[in-house]
Amino acid sequence: MRRSYIVLISLISVIFVLAYLTTYMGILGPISSDTRYLAKLFLALTYNPDTSTSLRYLTAMSPEAVTAIVWDYRGIDTFYETTVFFMAIVSALTIYRGITNIESKTQGSGLSIIVRVVTKLLIPMNIAIAVSIAVHGHLTPGGGFQAGAALAVISVLLAVVFSGYSFGKLGMGISKAVALRSMGLLGIATVTLLPLIYGIVAGVQTYLMQNYMKVDSPFTFPIYAWGQLISGTLIWLNLAEFLAVSFGFFVIFMLLSLREETVKKYLGVGDGH
Repeated sequence: MRRSYIVLISLISVIFVLAYLTTYMGILGPISSDTRYLAKLFLALTYNPDTSTSLRYLTAMSPEAVTAIVWDYRGIDTFYETTVFFMAIVSALTIYRGITNIESKTQGSGLSIIVRVVTKLLIPMNIAIAVSIAVHGHLTPGGGFQAGAALAVISVLLAVVFSGYSFGKLGMGISKAVALRSMGLLGIATVTLLPLIYGIVAGVQTYLMQNYMKVDSPFTFPIYAWGQLISGTLIWLNLAEFLAVSFGFFVIFMLLSLREETVKKYLGVGDGH
């Protein structure tokens, strides 16, 4: 017990020392009370509806600066990050190959009826919040990945509260989750390549993942829909990422919730493996 207290105090001390050095001594760079020039540019240009100046070519038409940076100014980086996540899911499916939709074949008891009833009330709220985060990600803090992680909480609740075999009862098998996730990835690829396809057909200069017009490119995704700001590609990329992330996590949590003996049965391995 004494050793545990020593470890805890040492850990807290290290955290405070690092926080102090980082904040007040500037070991990660010079401390300035003024906003840095690059930050000023992002804050000023992420949403610039004024089309009378040359700066209109630099805007992402989104009041949410983080989303503009993630999906517009450095959209290619985010595209590759999504690809890494995609490959991680593919690796998990490769390990669990042969297991498709077996969740409904075995009944699980789950937790008490009180917990199950409360969870049934919470799940619709969880869905509403996740969808709201995805749809408004170009207007307020949030986005596709955050919304997908929020929706994926439902899969954990189902596995813990109703048992891992509740997915099959709800009609959400592994193959269906993979299909929905693939739809999200297809949506990201479509939004990414559409400007290039338009440029080839129309014979004009366009760029990969182009959102708004550039100096040498007139192509622009619709910025408004029914009088509402949708910020061109940003809302569609958030929604596609929402599908890809949420159901990617669904696949992982469904696989992890399977019983060990079930996995061994379908993978054809014994206790010696």
